[in-house]
Amino acid sequence: MSCLALAVCAFGPAAAQEIPPDKAPSPVPEAASAADKKIPSFTELEAAGAIVGEIRVHTDNIFDIQNERENGVLYRAANAIHIQTWPSVVRDKILFKSGERVSVHAIEETERLLRTNRIFYEVSIVPVAYHDGVVDVEVRTRDTWTLQPGLSASRSGGSNKTNVGLTEANFLGSGILVAANRFSDPDRTGILYQVSDPHAFDGWTSINYSLAQLSDGENRTISVNRPFYALDTRWAAGVRTAQDDRLNSVFENGSTLAKYRHRQESADAFGGWSRGRVGDWVQRYSVGLNYQKDAYNTEGDLPAPAQLPTDQTLVTPYFLYQIVQDNYEKYKNLDLIERPEYFVMGFQSSVQLGRSLTSLGSTQQLWLYTLSASDGYKVRTGGILLTSVSSSGQTGYGPLDKQANDGSIRFYSRPDSRTLIYTALSAGTVRDATGSVQLFVGGDTGLRGYPRNYQSGDNRVVFNVEDRVYTDWYPFRLFRVGGAVFYDLGRAWGGPTANTEHTGWLSDVGFGLRILSARSAFGNVLHLDLAFPLNRDPNIKTVQFLVQTQVTF
Repeated sequence: MSCLALAVCAFGPAAAQEIPPDKAPSPVPEAASAADKKIPSFTELEAAGAIVGEIRVHTDNIFDIQNERENGVLYRAANAIHIQTWPSVVRDKILFKSGERVSVHAIEETERLLRTNRIFYEVSIVPVAYHDGVVDVEVRTRDTWTLQPGLSASRSGGSNKTNVGLTEANFLGSGILVAANRFSDPDRTGILYQVSDPHAFDGWTSINYSLAQLSDGENRTISVNRPFYALDTRWAAGVRTAQDDRLNSVFENGSTLAKYRHRQESADAFGGWSRGRVGDWVQRYSVGLNYQKDAYNTEGDLPAPAQLPTDQTLVTPYFLYQIVQDNYEKYKNLDLIERPEYFVMGFQSSVQLGRSLTSLGSTQQLWLYTLSASDGYKVRTGGILLTSVSSSGQTGYGPLDKQANDGSIRFYSRPDSRTLIYTALSAGTVRDATGSVQLFVGGDTGLRGYPRNYQSGDNRVVFNVEDRVYTDWYPFRLFRVGGAVFYDLGRAWGGPTANTEHTGWLSDVGFGLRILSARSAFGNVLHLDLAFPLNRDPNIKTVQFLVQTQVTF
């Protein structure tokens, strides 16, 4: 998204709301305010066996007009036309209740869950009164700007993407997302309609509907899902259906070699239970039924692949086991700029195993599996190491056997509070008898100095290192600014679609700006990069200019 589009997002039109003077929002209080009033901390209150009394919920507007730096005409105008989040949206997400004993864990997890919702810019939970063993608690949030009109564009790997439309992530303050956007990327154009209510029924059930009308097909998805939303959640359930019809491309030497049509229908229903948090661990068990039908055809006069993937229908009962360690750490200036970030530092793993059955309508009896694990470590020198591995596939009938494996290591090392060295290594392999899956490296897959899908194959390795700078520059109280110098190294190889040209290891160097739209619910990080390929053939540019919006630095 361009800087101009970000500015439009900050001050676009929305329905008006009058705020009486006696109800004007006050600033989110600092935690120190509780200490000033000599109210014990939550840790002390928990140790004393205090009981939660009144829970006061306040939702503040986007800008704090009591702060002289946010008391300008534009800030007041933005506040005036923004509809504040309903207090009930916040109250539904609170994990502690009046009459219960104070739990530091429940309070901290409530803050973490609220901060993951992008409609909130700030979150504060503080004790405000303590008497006779009862503590009153104030939960205060500050909104972000949630209406995104206008035009966005990005460029990576020599290809452009555009998006024109309207998205409201907090419709009338209800927390519901509605969107209609026309998009264009190197593969297709289309119009995407979305409605998403993440606060349905008990406040934790999400209802989602999306329809994408594509230049080469259509995608439709409907889901109702109540997840294991907190560590102590005891049950979960959900159902999802999807239909997808589009043209898939086969790439070789960075160019499109063939195209074929892929039609897919899928449905999934599950139910799960857990004992909740026991010590520092949570175990969850789920059973479900999955249906998936895949059909492949050639498309008119378009070049066809040497071999089409095999049609299949799989109806699969499955069992899912998850284990989660309660270990989350709050940081700042890692993947975002001057925003609190929660990193999963504990061990997490899931194992899903299913069996497709011909008695239920499957074309073959196969074992289907998905495995994943991740862990985080704090290094003695102050660094943070995050690791993850995953494997998924199906086996039992050779012509339909598939397997995909991925792994990554990320390391954050901080020389000082304003700079950081980020290092990442990722690797993946696919083994697909149907030939329907490829791995790529290029401008949008880790090698910023090369065109999109520059190399393809059944194996991929990418290494990235960045020297990041986080400034305290806060222009217009809207944007956070940083920068990076980077080096990329990678390769994709092997398999029937492996490159016959520009093979071997590729590398590039570059630098760029990072701009976080801090007050927008769509506050991803805008990347503006110049990348220079170090292993270049005459057919690519000596400089790649990239404009991308990503969720991290």
